[in-house]
Amino acid sequence: MKRVVLAMIIIACISVSLFGAGAKETPDYVFATDATWPPMQFIDEAGALVGFEVDLVHAIGKAVGKNFEVKNVPWETIFAGLYNGAYDAVSSGVTVTEERKLEMNFSTPILNVGQVVITTAAKSSSYSSIDDFSGKKIGVQMGTTGDISLESYPVERRAYDDIGLAIEDMLNGNVEGVVCDSLIASDFVLANKNYQGKLVVIGAPFTEEDIAIAVNKKDAELLKLVNEGLIKIEQDGTLAELKKKWNIL
Repeated sequence: MKRVVLAMIIIACISVSLFGAGAKETPDYVFATDATWPPMQFIDEAGALVGFEVDLVHAIGKAVGKNFEVKNVPWETIFAGLYNGAYDAVSSGVTVTEERKLEMNFSTPILNVGQVVITTAAKSSSYSSIDDFSGKKIGVQMGTTGDISLESYPVERRAYDDIGLAIEDMLNGNVEGVVCDSLIASDFVLANKNYQGKLVVIGAPFTEEDIAIAVNKKDAELLKLVNEGLIKIEQDGTLAELKKKWNIL
C-alpha cells in the first residue's frame, strides 16, 4: 500500500512539474526589439523589458487573440534574425524606407517622427540647425536612419552601439552633437533625470519618417493580424492610452 501511495505521489509531482501553472505558454509569434531606445523600449531598474512598443505589441496580440512575445535583440543583428527566421517580426522604432521594403513587409505606420540633433546646453547658442554642424563630429547609433541621414551632410560621423553611449561621449567633449529621432531625443532631453539641464534639441526635425512594425516577407498572416490589431486598439482607445502612458506626442 505504501508503495502505491508513493508511486501516486511521484506521478503527481511529475504532472505538476510538466503541466503546472508555472509552465510558460508557447508564444504564437516572437517580436524582436533593441531595448536601448527609451521610451520606445528599454530595460527598467528591475531588469524588465518595458516601453511603448513593448506594450503595443502585447496590446495588438491581445486584440487579435494571439500570444505575442517580445525579445531583446541587439540592433546590429536584428534584421538578419528576421531574415533567417529567428523571430517573426521587429518592433523597434523601425523607419519605413524603400530599401527596407525590398527585404521586409511593414504594418501600417504606428508613429511619425523625424531626426533631430542634440547638443550640450553650454554649446547650444552656437547652433540653430543641423547645417551649423558642418565639419563637426556628430555621434549616431550605428545602422539607424539617423546614421544614414548624415550621409547628406558634411559632418564627421562617429557611430556607437547605442545612442546612450553617443550622448555620454558628447558630454565628455568627444563629439559636438548627437543625431537621433525626435522621440528618443525628447526622452533624453525632457524625461531623463540624469541629463536634466545638460542637453538641448537644436531646431526642428530635418527628416520626416514613418515608424512601423517590420514583418518577415513570408508571413502574410502575421502582417494581417498586426494591421487588424492596430485598427482595434486605435478604435477602442488603447493606442491613445499607451501614448499617454509613455509621453508619446
